Amino acid sequence: MSVRRLAPKEQQPESFAFTEENLAWAKREITKYPEGRQASAAIAILWRAQEQNAGWVSEAAIRCVADMLDMPLIRMLEIATFYTMFQLQPVGKKAHVQVCGTTPCRLRGAGDLIEVCQSRIHHDPFHLSKDGNFSWEEVECLGACVNAPMVMIWKDTYEDLTKETLGKVLDGFAAGNPPKPGPQNGRQFSAPITGPTTLKETT
Repeated sequence: MSVRRLAPKEQQPESFAFTEENLAWAKREITKYPEGRQASAAIAILWRAQEQNAGWVSEAAIRCVADMLDMPLIRMLEIATFYTMFQLQPVGKKAHVQVCGTTPCRLRGAGDLIEVCQSRIHHDPFHLSKDGNFSWEEVECLGACVNAPMVMIWKDTYEDLTKETLGKVLDGFAAGNPPKPGPQNGRQFSAPITGPTTLKETT
């Protein structure tokens, strides 16, 4: 388990406040839980804070959510630093690429995808590209093993990747026109690339 710390003070904004729309959403989220159990909404609301805050959670955002849920700050810090879905430092403005590095993806070419990220974004994970538009990291299983290798960008997965197709995915994000999520080799979901082989009779 890697050590996860908040971004240094010079990267931290002084304050955070939810937009009117997100604040209303957060209040509705809290009402889903019984009195005294508001902390159950912590992950959902912190995720919304991350979405609003350009893909990462600042210390100010963590404090804001803790105050909203009447939770001790240390409890919210435990959540933010434990779950790797929360980014603790600024990420690329256009895309943060999470490359699955678990066994099935590794066997199917995840190393090649990491090389693409190293050459196109930055040699090391958790660093911004020169233009600030991209960042990347290696993560554990993202649950699309049958479509390995794959990456997750924001909420979407891009599967059945090669060096070339990952390059095209990144080109799409760079141009502001992300490709359709899912398999990038033409197959439907996790169906065989060759099409159906059984139960083809109509009677």
